[in-house]
Amino acid sequence: MLPTIEEAMKELDAAWKLNPGPWVRHSVNVGIAARNIAEKAGLDSEKAYVIGLLHDIGRRVGIVDIPTHVYEGYRYCMIKGWEEAARICMTHSYPRMSADFDYEPETEREMGIKKYILGCVPDDYDKLIQMCDALAADYGFVILEKRFVDVTRRYGIMEDYIKGWDTIFAIKEHFDSLMGCSVYDVLPDIGRTTLLTPKPWQPPKGEQK
Repeated sequence: MLPTIEEAMKELDAAWKLNPGPWVRHSVNVGIAARNIAEKAGLDSEKAYVIGLLHDIGRRVGIVDIPTHVYEGYRYCMIKGWEEAARICMTHSYPRMSADFDYEPETEREMGIKKYILGCVPDDYDKLIQMCDALAADYGFVILEKRFVDVTRRYGIMEDYIKGWDTIFAIKEHFDSLMGCSVYDVLPDIGRTTLLTPKPWQPPKGEQK
């Protein structure tokens, strides 16, 4: 079960009031990218739009780390009965899926995420949002390399980031093949916004990234 587009947008509006920040506009752009690509790739474009809008809804609880926003988004969507959106809240941050958990988590929350991911076989909707998460900035759409650099400037570089990038590039090739064109061809103004160089967003002092 999924909410309607209107309901998903209302959820983002409410989340903005709880935790304002560029993540909300990023979420809208992920939804737009997912919808446009899904239309060309033969997927359900309305479903793609909604799960794109809600992929980061766990950030409604505040400025939190990846496991926290993943878990909180899953929990919130499950309470609402939106199982498909809840799944995307879990999978969108782990494009390598089980390979992203080649370690033993220390917290109960991460243990739960690992158990869920290990039991998941990614489908085209999981892959679509994982890719669109890397195509959409808050100010528009950008090529993958630009987004990867932006995230790295904010959080630093780790070896596993490179492995994740390779996975996203492979996903792009998959969707390029389904569409018969580049995913970049259906993202509005990507040439212009890719050339913009805004400073990476940082949380207010004293608050967690």
